[in-house]
Amino acid sequence: MIIDRIETLQRGDIGVVRVCTDDGIVGIGQTAPYRTQLSLHVLHEMVAPFFLGTDPWDVEALVDELLRAEYKFPGSFVLRAVGGVETAIWDVLGKAAGVPVAKLLGGALRTSVPVYASSMRRDIAPEEEAERILEHVRTRGFTGAKIRVGASMGRDHDAAPGRTERIVRVVRELVGDEVALSADANGGFSPGRAVQVGRMLEHHGYFHFEEPCPFEDVEGTARVAAALDIPVSGGEQDTVLRHFARMIAMDAVDIVQPDIGYLGGVSRARKVAVLAEAAGIPCTPHCANDSLLQVFTLHLAAAMPACTQRQEWSIEQTAWTRDVYTPLLEVVDGAVAVPTRPGWGVELLPTFEREAEIVVAGR
Repeated sequence: MIIDRIETLQRGDIGVVRVCTDDGIVGIGQTAPYRTQLSLHVLHEMVAPFFLGTDPWDVEALVDELLRAEYKFPGSFVLRAVGGVETAIWDVLGKAAGVPVAKLLGGALRTSVPVYASSMRRDIAPEEEAERILEHVRTRGFTGAKIRVGASMGRDHDAAPGRTERIVRVVRELVGDEVALSADANGGFSPGRAVQVGRMLEHHGYFHFEEPCPFEDVEGTARVAAALDIPVSGGEQDTVLRHFARMIAMDAVDIVQPDIGYLGGVSRARKVAVLAEAAGIPCTPHCANDSLLQVFTLHLAAAMPACTQRQEWSIEQTAWTRDVYTPLLEVVDGAVAVPTRPGWGVELLPTFEREAEIVVAGR
């Protein structure tokens, strides 16, 4: 079995990748969203030529070799492009073996994965956010939820004056104590301010505090984690495996959050989950939108022993992520069943294929 053709299908900010083998197996993957056109350009220019003519069963070795060969280009767009091809190859392998990808990643440790309702909004009143969370608790059985505090990379500025203090308190009061609440700062605080916010979260019984400081400030995040009892999480923006090893070794995070799309695929995210398992801390892979990346992350969480906690599940309905694949994953009683069909267990919708711009790279 040899990779014979690699295709990209772009519709807006969704960049789907198809890997086709010489014996007729077709696997689907996806690049991380945002600036998708650039990721796909890099994919066709640098990544696809490397994978064409190779054996897909060598996927992990191929990813490592490509990144070593392209050592002068260690940035995000190369990794996003690699992740698009790599996730499609895992679908090929699952279909070739006749098993779900989770089986190939280590085995179906879980047949369903518990998830929490993840809000992406800072432009929402605390009362409205609380009602929105409660609606998802009532209709889909979520037992956990995450709100946004501060401002993304905000240098201690808030999305609105006093919003952080108000939303932390109001959402807890209105949602009640039975829902495990978390808060995500998206790197918005200095260590000192992050500790203040963290203590407020502790006072209101929050479950964890995500990315309190800018992601590159590992030492600052470590100071915050050491000062607080509430678990601190991070890692979604990080793209270097040794950086994850340092973060874990220095106790900078209590929960580690690799992103399959940002890190370069499932193979590398799995390595972070193994590091977490060895360190005795949970791994909760980051996945912020309802595209195919949710499917990939679900399989990883189903197979990895370190993925013990609720996993992130966006509650936002974005037009650009709709009508991509079938069957859609559904949250029932606060959990999502892992697909049991070979590969990822999903297929592209014909409507998406008709609407997408297709570019082909072949031998």
